[in-house]
Amino acid sequence: MNVAVVTVGDELLAGRTTNTNATWLCERLDDRGVGVERVTTVPDRVSDIARVVNEYRAEYDAVIVTGGLGPTHDDVTMAGVAAALGRSVEEHAVALAWLEEDGYTRDDLAAGTADLPAGARALHNEAGVAPGAALEGVYVLPGVPAEMQAMFESIVEEFTGTQTYRDAVVADEPESALLDRIADLRERFDVSVGSYPGESVRIELKGTDEATVAEAAAWLRERVDSP
Repeated sequence: MNVAVVTVGDELLAGRTTNTNATWLCERLDDRGVGVERVTTVPDRVSDIARVVNEYRAEYDAVIVTGGLGPTHDDVTMAGVAAALGRSVEEHAVALAWLEEDGYTRDDLAAGTADLPAGARALHNEAGVAPGAALEGVYVLPGVPAEMQAMFESIVEEFTGTQTYRDAVVADEPESALLDRIADLRERFDVSVGSYPGESVRIELKGTDEATVAEAAAWLRERVDSP
């Protein structure tokens, strides 16, 4: 399963808010063997949201969109997703019923709180107010991290892939000096390799067979200078 993540918010693009949602989602999806091939941030603009969602839903098994839910003037994500799918936005009876069960009356709710793309499956917000939505492989989640995480966990079983295993080797050598050994490693073992330099070089190995990953890591450790 391959997924694209779209985060929505002018504040993300301005650098005023750290995009922790994208990091959390990528890690959680990777844990489930799901490949994330795109992470894109767009402004609070219907046309931009619609364009990116429409492009990605044609390329990936699912698109997860976070942020911009609610009834305020800059909460336009539902409208953007609806536009991408050629749907109208309308009040969702199930979402409204959930909110009423949570103790909210119509008078308590700002206009538009329970509005979702027509035909969407409502996703209950157990940690907040604004509901999410799912339709045609597009999942729309809140931007507040606690709300987003709780809502994702309620649908996590819908995201599955091939179990992968990881190991890491730390080398106290320049990255350029390791190129031949990394190339040899990739020839010998069916693993993917990532190299991340810093004070030392962290070489991450990933594969679908746990024994192969462990064997590859042991082989490399014997051939690098450890810190």
